[in-house]
Amino acid sequence: LRRIMLARSILITGSSRGLGLELVKQLSAANSSPGHIIATCRNPDSALELKKLAETHQNVHITRLDVGDEESYIPLVAHVEEIVGSSGLNILINNAGISPKSTRINMVKWKHMTDTFHVNAIAPLMLAKALLPQIKRAASQMDGGCLAAKRAAIINISSILGSIEENKEGGLYPYRASKAALNAITKSQCIDLRNFNILVTCLHPGWVQTDMGGKSAPLTPVESVSGIINTLHNLNEEHHGGFYQYDGQKLPW
Repeated sequence: LRRIMLARSILITGSSRGLGLELVKQLSAANSSPGHIIATCRNPDSALELKKLAETHQNVHITRLDVGDEESYIPLVAHVEEIVGSSGLNILINNAGISPKSTRINMVKWKHMTDTFHVNAIAPLMLAKALLPQIKRAASQMDGGCLAAKRAAIINISSILGSIEENKEGGLYPYRASKAALNAITKSQCIDLRNFNILVTCLHPGWVQTDMGGKSAPLTPVESVSGIINTLHNLNEEHHGGFYQYDGQKLPW
């Protein structure tokens, strides 16, 4: 594992299972673990694996957050402020997401579309907005205009299914459209936040064996997340506003 600390503070949404949980596991186990790993999930009481990690790693802070519920942002922001203080928040990883099962054209429903957009596209934007003062504060701690995850970054976990160019199979309307929207949001954020030296990028974690990805996916969460962490270490100006795979490979919009 790398000896350099990725960042002083990282907030990860959707941390009770899948990629979010694996991110917390690998970051807390790193030789030079971040000072604060803020792991959010909807039901901390039932997040047993996450609670075990927090018991053995003092830098893991579990915080309740339902990304789709704007009211839950208020206590979250206050809690983050308590944890990070004047140093600000270095990295926000918008990982929480949903995907309805049956989404062929004859099966798709209004609610599939609105719920998926709500969680996958609108929530990452509004959470970034809510935490922006703290991310700006972290960015201002370093001199110069360089971009790096270590300084300040918003990482939107997207999907190759959100690539319009790569869509060869159709279907999956809610998920594809919500991730394409998240990619468009990422692009706008990168322009709006460049002057504050905040790096913004979207990452595709690969097709991973999680509850969402299913058992037949080729990648394990361990492989995907170790690639993601490695890529986060290497992010710089050229990745700003881009769309990359977990292993750093550039993807088409």
